[in-house]
Amino acid sequence: MYMAKVVPFGKEHQPAPPAAKKKSRKRTGYPDYALLAVVIILVCFGLVMLYSASAYEAASSAKADDMYYFRRQLLISLFSFAVAIGVSRFDYHLFIAGSYVLYWTAFILMLAVRTPLGVTINGARRWLRLGIQFQPSEVAKIAVILCMSYMLIEVGKRLKTKKVTLNLLGAVILQAGGAYLLTDNLSTAVIIFGIGFGMLYLLHPNKKLFIVVVLAVVIVVILGLILLDNYMQSTDDFRMIRIAAWMHKEQYANDEGYQVMQGLYAIGRGGFLGQGLGNSTQKLSTIPEAQNDMIFTIICEELGLFGALLVIILFGYLLYRLFIIAQNAPDLYGSLVASGIFIHIALQVILNICVVLYIIPTTGVTLPFVSYGGTSVVFLMFEVGLALGISRQIPDAG
Repeated sequence: MYMAKVVPFGKEHQPAPPAAKKKSRKRTGYPDYALLAVVIILVCFGLVMLYSASAYEAASSAKADDMYYFRRQLLISLFSFAVAIGVSRFDYHLFIAGSYVLYWTAFILMLAVRTPLGVTINGARRWLRLGIQFQPSEVAKIAVILCMSYMLIEVGKRLKTKKVTLNLLGAVILQAGGAYLLTDNLSTAVIIFGIGFGMLYLLHPNKKLFIVVVLAVVIVVILGLILLDNYMQSTDDFRMIRIAAWMHKEQYANDEGYQVMQGLYAIGRGGFLGQGLGNSTQKLSTIPEAQNDMIFTIICEELGLFGALLVIILFGYLLYRLFIIAQNAPDLYGSLVASGIFIHIALQVILNICVVLYIIPTTGVTLPFVSYGGTSVVFLMFEVGLALGISRQIPDAG
């Protein structure tokens, strides 16, 4: 089997340890309880804030039930925990055999969105109904993490060649392009590309090339924004209008930039300690669907800068635990999978908070484990289960 090639991270060229030392190392068999604890805290905190942010809208809408969003998220969260625990019980090496199958399955599912099986919600056709309703682009994120981990090990030292690098980059672009073109989801496409690009950067011997590429892209984007400013203000393309609204905030304050501007007002009202849990006024129909992408603004308004920093610290600790798992994984495959999960969650948190603060144009990125959304929570918890499964097999040096 190919698993014989999977070697400890960072130890490919190191001599084997003495036999006596080998005997002293054993598998713990226990998951990373610190990681599990911080995820539970984030989910529970998210449920509290979700109820606070959504109760008024749910009660005043056709649903006429202030617990509507909370109840659905609670049930999904419980199911997601069961998924995470179940996945953590499996040997993560079992996913190697199905990595290519998962890769193409994710792409086919995104393609199916363009068929009658696809579902349109709020003008966006991103969902698929196959007994249950979900976003196939979320499957693509996991597919890229698992498949890239396998492919990076498979190519080995050939990674330094231009052809292999371009092939791997092409595999990432295919999934990212599928998310953008087939599900009309630019933000998810950016995250998928960021995951694959980040994983490729971790192992590629020529890291300077990646830095140059990133700087070149940033320069091109900035120049493009400057040159296309007039075009973006006159076009009907909603993405161009969002960028124009980001560049000219006051001009679009009552139109495309309304939601984010109201979010900024909510953040400003929060001060250091906030208005108190449940006392947000901006959630009272001023910020549409505050329980989704904009829930961080409600956290800032009700709990203030203190609450916002607490949430950021929790995410920081979650990423720290993933870093520890990646660093101490028993082999390179486990390390790459954990690194991919780290990159995914970090990107999603950064993008969500940057949108809320209007640092970047508005996107549809949710705050992991906190925002309302069934598909996102389930697949994020699947990734947490993978990380817990890797941590189970970290050798104990004692």
